[in-house]
Amino acid sequence: MERQSQCRIPAKAILAGLALLLGGCARAPQGPLKPKPAPVLAAQPPASRVALPRVGFTIQAGAFAKVENAARLAEGLQAKGLKAVYYAARPDLYRVRFGDFPTKAAAKTQAEALKAAGTIQDFYLVAPDESPLRRQPPRNEGGLRANLVETSRTYLGVPYLWGGTTARGFDCSGLTMAVYRLNGLQLPRSSREQFEAGNPVAQARLRAGDLVFFATDGTGAVSHVGIYVGNDEFIHAPSRSRQISRDQLSDSYYRQRFLGGRSYL
Repeated sequence: MERQSQCRIPAKAILAGLALLLGGCARAPQGPLKPKPAPVLAAQPPASRVALPRVGFTIQAGAFAKVENAARLAEGLQAKGLKAVYYAARPDLYRVRFGDFPTKAAAKTQAEALKAAGTIQDFYLVAPDESPLRRQPPRNEGGLRANLVETSRTYLGVPYLWGGTTARGFDCSGLTMAVYRLNGLQLPRSSREQFEAGNPVAQARLRAGDLVFFATDGTGAVSHVGIYVGNDEFIHAPSRSRQISRDQLSDSYYRQRFLGGRSYL
């Protein structure tokens, strides 16, 4: 298995991901394991942590058979200052969601302007908390966790590359941010920010939808993140030239570098 020292994607990369700054998420070069360094952990969070901000109304556009076409649309919207992510509505259909508007009217005004400019065609206004995979919002925390896991699974097998003109990477924290954003939660961008924003969870108490963090760059600091889906498994964007995949916390590589879990619900 290839082990990379960073998440940089070659300029010739042509397939999809998020057009956002890299947050660090690779596997360090493989070799004889040294004693595990003392983790560089964030300070223990206060007991009364503020919940993640909620995403307001968003706009859904596009119906693409090829993931790279959805990625290009997302990239173009990003260039306009709009937070955009793509997702698989089903295995052969990709859509894009973008924006964060306080009201449905504000979202509609923006969508109509983009349609008039030829940036998008048909669109759908998405209410807050509406899952990308179900029209009905989750009724409780368990339903939201199930949606987070189901959303992350739609990315399995998607190439770890960004399509379009800039060939920027769909890194580990970009994946987790996209999954949470599609389910109405504004997760910070980088893996270290995500680590600091969450409530600590012991490995034995991890629940589906929590995030798991690792030190993979040799410094002992947070540099990689994945979404825990249960049964010792997590979904993540592992490294350059690989697809979004599922691995186990008990894998020797990840077990040696595990820093902890975080919950945001």
